[in-house]
Amino acid sequence: MTNQPYDGYDGYRPYDPHGQQPQQQPWPGQGYQGYDDPQAAQQYTQQWQGQTWETQTHQAVSAPAAAETAYLPQPGHPAPAGPVDAGAPAGAAAPVPDYGPATVGGNTRLTDAQRARAEGRSPIIEPGMQPAALTALLGLLLAGAAAVGTYALLVPLVVLQAVTAAGWFRLNGMWPARQGIALGFAGALAADAALLASDRSPAAILGTLGVWVLLALVLQLRSHADPDERMYGLTATVAASALAIVAAGHLAADADAVTVGAVAVAVAVLVRALPLPTPASVVVALLAGAGGGAAAGAMTDLGTPGAVLGAGAAACALIGHRVASYDYPSRFVHFTAGVALPLAAAAPAVYVLGRVLG
Repeated sequence: MTNQPYDGYDGYRPYDPHGQQPQQQPWPGQGYQGYDDPQAAQQYTQQWQGQTWETQTHQAVSAPAAAETAYLPQPGHPAPAGPVDAGAPAGAAAPVPDYGPATVGGNTRLTDAQRARAEGRSPIIEPGMQPAALTALLGLLLAGAAAVGTYALLVPLVVLQAVTAAGWFRLNGMWPARQGIALGFAGALAADAALLASDRSPAAILGTLGVWVLLALVLQLRSHADPDERMYGLTATVAASALAIVAAGHLAADADAVTVGAVAVAVAVLVRALPLPTPASVVVALLAGAGGGAAAGAMTDLGTPGAVLGAGAAACALIGHRVASYDYPSRFVHFTAGVALPLAAAAPAVYVLGRVLG
C-alpha cells in the first residue's frame, strides 16, 4: 500500500491502482464563486418544485367569498337595524349587518342576546300570548280536575311535571339531556306515588326531594366529564328535580285551594302577556289574579279568602314567568318552561295558603 501525503480531504476517494491522486470534488455550495457560467453553478443548487401549504392548499378568503357566506335575511323578514358603523362617512349612518362573515374570515357571529346588549336593549324576551294561553289551559284543567277528584288531578299534574323537567334543562342551555330530564320526571312520579300512599302528607314531598338530591349527586360523581361540567349538570339536575317534585304540591293541597290557585294563575298569566309596560303589566296581573281567585273562591267553600290565595299564587306565577324569560330563550323554552314554570312555582303558595286560609 502506497503511503500518500495527507492533503486535508477526508471524503470518499475512488481506488487508483497507479497511486495517482484523484481530482478533488468540492462540496455542494462551496467553491463556485469562480464559475463564469451561471448555468454551471445551478447544477449544484437545490431547486424546490413542490407546492407549499400556504399558497396552494389553503387559498386566502377574499372579501366577496366571505360576503357570500355571511348571514342573509330571508325574504319578507328584514334584519333589524344594528348599531351605526363607526367607519361610515359623515352624514351616512350605515347599520352594521346582523351577522359578520363566516368565521373562516376571522369574524365571530353575535348571538341575539349579545347584539341586544350592544344596542342597549334588554336581552329578556317574554314568552308571549301563545305560551300564556297554554298555561291558562293547563291551569283550567288542573282546576277542573281538582274539583272532580284526586286521581283525575293526576293527569294534568303529570303533564305539568314532565314539561317542567324538560323546560328547565333547555332553559339552562343543556340539550339533549335525556338522563337529567328522566331523573327529574322520575322524582316527580315518585313524589306523586308517595303522596297517594301517605294520604297526601307534605312530608312525602320533602322525603322524595332529599332522596333525589342524593341520587343526583351520586350519578354526577360517576360522570367522567370535567369538574365544571359535572357541577353545572348537578345544579341543573337538582333544580329540575326540585321544581318537578314541588309541583306535586297541587296534589297535597286542598281541592278548593287548587281550583282557586289554578284559576288565579291562568288569569294572571294571560293579563301579563298583554302589550303593556312591564311595571303596569305586573300590577294589573296581580290584581287580575286576586280577582280570579275571589271569583273562583265564591264558587267553592273557600269563599272570600280566595282573593288572598289568588294574589299569592299569581305572585309566584309571575316569578316563574320571569325566570322563563331569561336571556333570549328559544321558542322551545317558551313552550316548555314558559308554560310550566308559572304553575309549578305557584304550587307551594297554593298548599300553604290553602291550609292557612282553609
